[in-house]
Amino acid sequence: MLDRLFRPKLSEDDKERVPPGQYVTEKWPVLHYGSVPRVDLATWDFKVWGEVESPYTFDWAGFQQMPRASIHTDIHCVTRWSRLDMDFEGVPIRHILERAGLRDTARFVVSHAEQGYTANLPLEILDDEDVLLADKADGEPLAPEHGYPLRLVVPKRYFWKSSKWIRGLQFLPKDQLGFWERYGYNNNADPWKEERFSDD
Repeated sequence: MLDRLFRPKLSEDDKERVPPGQYVTEKWPVLHYGSVPRVDLATWDFKVWGEVESPYTFDWAGFQQMPRASIHTDIHCVTRWSRLDMDFEGVPIRHILERAGLRDTARFVVSHAEQGYTANLPLEILDDEDVLLADKADGEPLAPEHGYPLRLVVPKRYFWKSSKWIRGLQFLPKDQLGFWERYGYNNNADPWKEERFSDD
């Protein structure tokens, strides 16, 4: 499938935005482990817990009442495709962090998603102005295969760190490997360093 994706001709400026080993596609490929979960917004909730002063849970209506932001960014998949100039909209992660009141012991975060999927990040990567809990992409609600109703968006890392169908954030004093990291993916996942696998 990936070989058939349309690869646009890039300007020199655009080429500088593409990490090593990547190619650009105008499509947004669908890649994930397992099936696309069915979601009932009437029972959906999101939990924030761990090394925080004020753990809390919110429902879909509560999420919609939070402050919103938009980002214009490029995304990069470990399978070597990149998509430039994407727009995401949602709640800035810094609002979530501020409301939780992180303890000094919080150093890492694990995102928990549907079907037991997890992904881990250092707190300094999560705590960035371009990180969102996104419910829209390119002006439309997320498609089910792209994470509806909510996904984490962390543009500075390979996109498996941007968990689809996210349901919670757990803050930890020590790192804890996520799903793909346990299967040999690089723990840091910086696309500019081509940190794809654990032996990179």
